[in-house]
Amino acid sequence: MRPAPGNGDDAIAGRGLYPAAASGHEGANPATGPLPAMLPILVTGLLPVVLLVLLGGLVRNRLSENAWAGLDRLNFEILFPALIFTAAASRPIEPASLLIVGPLVWAVLGLGLALGWLARPFGPERFLDFAGCWQAAWRFNTALGFVLVQALPSADIGLYSVTIGLGIPLANIFAVSALSRGEGLTAAAMLRRVALTPFLLASLAGVVVGLTGLTIPAPVLAPVTLLAEAAIPVALISIGATLNWRALGRMNRFTGILVTTKLVILPLTVTLVALALGSSAPIVPVLVVFAALPTASAAHVLAAGFGADRRLAATLIAQTTILSAATLPVWMTVAEWLAGR
Repeated sequence: MRPAPGNGDDAIAGRGLYPAAASGHEGANPATGPLPAMLPILVTGLLPVVLLVLLGGLVRNRLSENAWAGLDRLNFEILFPALIFTAAASRPIEPASLLIVGPLVWAVLGLGLALGWLARPFGPERFLDFAGCWQAAWRFNTALGFVLVQALPSADIGLYSVTIGLGIPLANIFAVSALSRGEGLTAAAMLRRVALTPFLLASLAGVVVGLTGLTIPAPVLAPVTLLAEAAIPVALISIGATLNWRALGRMNRFTGILVTTKLVILPLTVTLVALALGSSAPIVPVLVVFAALPTASAAHVLAAGFGADRRLAATLIAQTTILSAATLPVWMTVAEWLAGR
């Protein structure tokens, strides 16, 4: 028994938090066009996130700071690694896809990393706090991605599964490396910290399972899946409890660069490259949606685990999630147009 279909960096599709879209790519109605048909799917995907963040804000004072810190630590050490493993291992990964899909996915993440660095002069003085926020430029909410890809008639859910399976390890390597550097470790200590981080270990283990087709016994997989299903709700409630609600509606140059990179520049770059190459390959709509996804709540979990500024990281996650309600319909329409050229 392989792990049940999962959602990569930030959730499990079709169970619990995110209802799965109808199978067979029935999300869009050709008679009405893709955009109107996809809007309800988008609302369905984003609403649970917003409600759980609001719940965290409401119950913030019912737990002490130590209790919230303990929940973040539990998520960092156990719950999110379980989620990442089940997501990366959820579907078989063809070795040949490493040579085709891998470089494309890694190029999107690398561009987010590079463009996010442009915000450095305008961000927190302490590098560790900057590193906690820097993740917003490349991390991706793959739970929402599964919902959206299944709503696109042109998108291949199998290709999306491979995309997130190959993207999760590199996203974690980028994040953990930056946060480890922010702790002021020596090169050897930083490498050791990166190699032993639960996020990275879970990512690599999941990819190994996906590549080799190993079968995980049901009694072993069941508790891991239960832990994974708790990760997203706990993270979102903690984000709501941590969030500076007054700062949510304010965007300065620092947060503006990171949010614009994630929601606009990355999907725009994928679109322009596809147009320049004249490509309408099946991977194109998948990459557009992948590049346009808001930042994952894993960014907050990692920032808290390394002692970075949790509040600013939480604000960026909330901002990208809320603003994506306006940007994602545009990029989903673009993805359909590119596929139909």
